Amino acid sequence: MTIERQNPPGLHTPPGYHHVTSVEARRTVYLAGQCPLTADGTVVEGDVLAQTDQVVANTAAALAFAGAGPADVVRTVIYVATDDRETLSAVWDRLTASGIGAAFTSASTLLGVARLGYPGQLVELDVTAALA
Repeated sequence: MTIERQNPPGLHTPPGYHHVTSVEARRTVYLAGQCPLTADGTVVEGDVLAQTDQVVANTAAALAFAGAGPADVVRTVIYVATDDRETLSAVWDRLTASGIGAAFTSASTLLGVARLGYPGQLVELDVTAALA
């Protein structure tokens, strides 16, 4: 299986991700939105970066369970409960520097939103992976 990550001519150069990701795969894996929840279902206490670290751990575990890894990810959507650009950038930087950082070289969207599903939740990650 080959994953092609490209930036079409005439579009801006994105910071680390690609505008277009294409793949021919035998199996596609869709993860539920990965939240900053511990194994007992509680939201991680602390700031958005502490929650981002838990989201990374949960995403890595879910990908591994599905037989996938960060390099197999073809699309991500990151939701952060903020309208502050510095916070959005900090989350992006934390994700791209993490153990699943390769996942964010594909098509990726980063959104500031008003609220997420759990009380106190500040970040959530939606991931799609493709496997041969």
